[in-house]
Amino acid sequence: MYEIAIYIYMMGVAVASLFSEKVRKMWRGEREAFDVLKRKVDPAARYVWFHAASLGEFEQGRPLMEQLRREHPELKILLTFFSPSGYEVRKDYPGADIVCYLPLDTRLNAIRFLRLVRPSAAFFIKYEFWYNYLHILKHRGIPVYSVSSIFRPGQVFFRRWARSYAGVLRCITHFYVQNEVSRELLASIGINVVTVAGDTRFDRVLQIKAQAKSLPILEAFAEGAKVFVAGSSWPPDGDAFMPYFKEHPDWKLVIAPHEIGEAHLRQIEQRTGCATVRYTATTPEEARQARCLIIDCFGLLSSAYRYGHVAYVGGGFGVGIHNVLEAAVWGMPVIFGPNNKHFQEAQGLMAAGGGFEVSSADDFRRVMDKLNASPDALHDAGRKAAGYVASCTGATAKILADVRL
Repeated sequence: MYEIAIYIYMMGVAVASLFSEKVRKMWRGEREAFDVLKRKVDPAARYVWFHAASLGEFEQGRPLMEQLRREHPELKILLTFFSPSGYEVRKDYPGADIVCYLPLDTRLNAIRFLRLVRPSAAFFIKYEFWYNYLHILKHRGIPVYSVSSIFRPGQVFFRRWARSYAGVLRCITHFYVQNEVSRELLASIGINVVTVAGDTRFDRVLQIKAQAKSLPILEAFAEGAKVFVAGSSWPPDGDAFMPYFKEHPDWKLVIAPHEIGEAHLRQIEQRTGCATVRYTATTPEEARQARCLIIDCFGLLSSAYRYGHVAYVGGGFGVGIHNVLEAAVWGMPVIFGPNNKHFQEAQGLMAAGGGFEVSSADDFRRVMDKLNASPDALHDAGRKAAGYVASCTGATAKILADVRL
């Protein structure tokens, strides 16, 4: 049944690729993966395979790959992606020896893939549980580690009618999960090869902070001002935070929208109602005079947070919030929308006193008024946010000290 479902999915992807550039890239990349492996795999080398569905999972696996490279330079790293949003951004990642798409999980693809690569170990990041790949890895005696994984009661593995599919989890040599709830859920179906190691994203944001770029335009913009940074924002997020800044001209506003299409950028400029500049089309002198700065390019947000006093992370009025840790690591309070219940890091930030949920412009106003009441209130919330991040680091070292390579 699983194999039939995969082939039906393949046909659906083939049809969708005729109409979507993103799907077309994935379809082409999966078919070309074997050619990439034939050209690049060194038969004499030992490979460790990391698989990430997309960019977020890559960021979780990155600290492991880079630490592994430092500790075991004799090993080579193969990195595979499922989604174009991961592969297209990181296809030239220098921390891996080979980067390619993962061919779809048919039995024949899995056999062919593993014959070409012959990995010494495999790391599947967070949610990835491919039936054929995992069963063949187990059959061949290759250790498989699930890292930064997190489980919830409603997932298919814990439903009575799907217990047979849950058998795929028994192919994992060891789980390094994010929390105790995940450990207990796995134990409820008889899986006990589990360590609560935490989330490697906390280690990653410390790396990002250490490598942050100096941005002269933002330095000039922020000089002597109170700065609010809205990262990965969508229009509904703007509905929550924009009214406050129209009423409080003593604050400056940095907006890094999730989408940077021209129509969306113009919409933001129209909504601000103040002197607004775009990052790629301004100078430090012009930025210093502006009240709102729009980051209209990718790759700068994690460094831009350093210039803020309060951050807002978008997505919480849609499918879910984006990365709150990139802001919190800079020691500032972080505000986000209501769709955050399945994001452990947001729940942790709120419990620590460094994160704040809002569901409307009025909620946002109440939170900002509280933070803006005194320098001590702002500093205390920021200190708690940074303290929460620092308290959750160390997952990378725990995992690599334990795995068998």
